Amino acid sequence: MIDKIIPEIKSFTELLLKKTQDKQIILISHFDTDGITSAAIMTETLKRLELQFTTKILKQLTDEEIYNIPKDKIVIFTDLGSGSLAKLAKLKNEIFIIDHHELSEKQEFLNNQKNIHLFNPHIHQNKEPLCGAELSYLISKQISDENKDLAHLAVLGMVGDVMEKNITKTRNQIINDANVKVKKGILIYPSTRPLDKALEFSSRPFIPNITGNKNNILELLREAGIERVGNKYKALIDLNEHEMKNLVTALTLRMSSKNANDHIGNLFLIKFFNKIEDARELSAMINACSRMDQPNIALLLCLGNNTARKTAEKIYVKYRQNIISGLKYIEGNGKIEGREYVIINTKNNVKDTIIGTLASILSFSSVYKKGKIIIAMAYNEDKIKISTRLVGHSSPRNLRQFIESIMHSLGTSGEFGGHKHAAGCTISQEDEQKFIELVKKKLEYEMVKV
Repeated sequence: MIDKIIPEIKSFTELLLKKTQDKQIILISHFDTDGITSAAIMTETLKRLELQFTTKILKQLTDEEIYNIPKDKIVIFTDLGSGSLAKLAKLKNEIFIIDHHELSEKQEFLNNQKNIHLFNPHIHQNKEPLCGAELSYLISKQISDENKDLAHLAVLGMVGDVMEKNITKTRNQIINDANVKVKKGILIYPSTRPLDKALEFSSRPFIPNITGNKNNILELLREAGIERVGNKYKALIDLNEHEMKNLVTALTLRMSSKNANDHIGNLFLIKFFNKIEDARELSAMINACSRMDQPNIALLLCLGNNTARKTAEKIYVKYRQNIISGLKYIEGNGKIEGREYVIINTKNNVKDTIIGTLASILSFSSVYKKGKIIIAMAYNEDKIKISTRLVGHSSPRNLRQFIESIMHSLGTSGEFGGHKHAAGCTISQEDEQKFIELVKKKLEYEMVKV
């Protein structure tokens, strides 16, 4: 039983059901894959409970968004909220937060708040690293066992948040609930489409001189002894053991053996719209819709809407083109690089909604050594969106704390949040140079100190 794995789930769910009975609800979630799948799980759950609710997807939980929350509604946050506890505490609403991000306040603060109810692994004794969609699913399943049919959405959220390498007891149960087929291989998606196309648009991993390069891809496949079947190449999941081994060897020569090994793992095959799909591909498609300013399409896609699926596929093609051109822009333009960091300031040349994705792609590539901090920047009107990523997840540094300290030094009330290995913030364009100098000063000082 789930309530034995995470004892706090039962009491949180009971309180949620009690407080939302005959009340109007607003469900607010983040716009990335984890946030969208979390919202889809809770949307379907609330609908089955026949509760009155509206769903809202946000790029960021700003002060303005908090101020505009309707005062007469119960608020449920998924994959959001933990970084804004002090501000949310000022509201008179009853607030439920289902989230996995680090907390902006200490436990003592929460103990004194009667209107905030938080379900977050960071405050529980059992600190399994679960994503927002997994937490939402566990609550949904606690409400009713019939909601097990939503487990596939939790798997998509987990893959979207790059948490699939750590298969805990709870996560394994969710994967089993979803009837997901798991196959070991090189983590290039979509594993269900022709291999040459999968390699051409491969962004995680980003393969230098292969991603986006058709001629080099054909040479790679010839080298691996993989030939066309009819007029097209096999899909990754259809390769036999010998072909998979040859492909890994050919990629290893281009990525370094260590980086190639990082990209060997489990392929998750999910039944979606009545056919077998690659979870990474679906996760990327959901993310693409939001990053291209269409989170409503992403949500409808997760809820099984056929029209949304067709629209999402078109958006995804444009998104992948944006990613490839963004990577090429970064590759061909100047960066500020120190021993332990690289600052990539794309200004108006990259869409602000995909700068975090590009930073993630680079952090999983062989471009930068493990332990290096990537600070990627993109303009958004009079603001700058900043995303930080840690290459290889091998450093003890906490990027959320790092960003928080920079924002404090900047003396701004700009928004920030994230995790140990991935964090971000938004600053005013007038603070651009000051931010860069603070980052350089802090990281170079720490190097001298060490």
